[in-house]
Amino acid sequence: MLEDPPILTVKRVKRRPTTVQIEAFRGAMTGNVADCMGGRGAMSSFIKPLNDEGATICGPALPCFAYPADNLGVMGALHLASVGDIIVCATDAYNSTAVVGDLVCGMMKNKGVVAFVTDGMVRDQVGIAPWEFPVFCQGVNPNSPARTGPGSVGLRINLAGVSVEAGDMVICDRDGVVIVPFHQIDEVLTKLSALKTAETEMETKIKNGATEPGYLSELMRSAKTVYLD
Repeated sequence: MLEDPPILTVKRVKRRPTTVQIEAFRGAMTGNVADCMGGRGAMSSFIKPLNDEGATICGPALPCFAYPADNLGVMGALHLASVGDIIVCATDAYNSTAVVGDLVCGMMKNKGVVAFVTDGMVRDQVGIAPWEFPVFCQGVNPNSPARTGPGSVGLRINLAGVSVEAGDMVICDRDGVVIVPFHQIDEVLTKLSALKTAETEMETKIKNGATEPGYLSELMRSAKTVYLD
């Protein structure tokens, strides 16, 4: 007889962004970060903050997988989480039960986890609100999950069209969630610094009355534009 498979599989986290790298992303807009990765990196549009207040947050990803209608993977991640982590939970976008509620979110905050992201559902909005704990999810469903597995912690997951590995940077705001792969962190930070400078200059021009970007007039006069009379 074959042995029963494990109900929880854990890969120990061996990489993590530095404190300097994490702080450099603090307050960054998801749109700007995506711009620094060729306009990509954002999760699908159905992942949105449960509450817009306090939705701007960033931190290292601790990925987990929770089998549909189960949350053992989340509980394993809670046990293994480090201060500052963002738990990112794939559920195969299951929407018939919640994956967490107010009590688990409260324990995450007490553990030092700074946000929870899932392609599944959550519940207990009224109970979560006082924790002031950022939650990003597909939606809300009062049904409760089981806790029997299978699940995983620390393994690569795919969530809302994006691959997530332990130690990737997670940047969240009211627009959604963007993932910066670990090996791209420094490259993106370099581009982000230059982009912020360019955006500040453009904002100043708009406040001073600019009505269109500088390149547009030349494009409209060039051979690249054809006018049909």
